[in-house]
Amino acid sequence: MLSTTQTAVLDSTLNAIAADPGAVKQHATASALRDYEHDGVRVIFYATALGSILIVTYVEVG
Repeated sequence: MLSTTQTAVLDSTLNAIAADPGAVKQHATASALRDYEHDGVRVIFYATALGSILIVTYVEVG
């Protein structure tokens, strides 16, 4: 379960990703996936063909 602080940081991170998912680096082992790390949060995701929907596959909040 995430604390209130962790939830706020995760929410901010997801908003940053949603603003420009194409700017996030590719995952090291799976080119279809994107890997974003910032402020103790790691999110691995892929975007749909038009980039309008992000499918999150992994979340880690420190």
